[in-house]
Amino acid sequence: MIYILMGVSGCGKSTLGAFLSEKLGWPLHEGDDFHPQENIEKMARGEPLTDQDRLPWLLKLHDIIVSERSSGSDALVTCSALKHQYRQILLHGSKVLPSSSPDQDIRPPVPDVFFIFLHGDHDLLYQRLVARRGHYMKADLLSSQFDVLELPSNDENVLSLDVRRSIADMATEVERHIMCLKLTHMP
Repeated sequence: MIYILMGVSGCGKSTLGAFLSEKLGWPLHEGDDFHPQENIEKMARGEPLTDQDRLPWLLKLHDIIVSERSSGSDALVTCSALKHQYRQILLHGSKVLPSSSPDQDIRPPVPDVFFIFLHGDHDLLYQRLVARRGHYMKADLLSSQFDVLELPSNDENVLSLDVRRSIADMATEVERHIMCLKLTHMP
């Protein structure tokens, strides 16, 4: 199984991902580590990324997901995955790019890949970003992320978690989700 921790900056993707990685023994692929240098520099200047900026990054993360799935491994991936199209690219790669097919939006979810949507209100997440040190993402970019955020729908294999909950509580919820999936898919 692959779990993609998603949400706007400051929602706790990296923190929950590291906690789950330690608890489950699954590898964590930190999405921020795969941004091209140009993207990092742009965000550090306070400029929001465009769809075109994000595409090579999303395709790299798609390759990681495919590699983990083909090896039969369980893994965690962090990625903002703000738009439906971004989530489709993570799942299906370049097959869902606008020039590919008119049916790109009706691709089924990938059965063993799940999104964990970490959601919270702007003010709480802004305060987290202001307090965060050593990260290139500027707190002033949070509004631009909320502006482009497309809430995931239930048909996207999503588990929604409110970030006001503790990390341990959210991790327990993820573990319950994993156990339910394993029970329903046992032969």
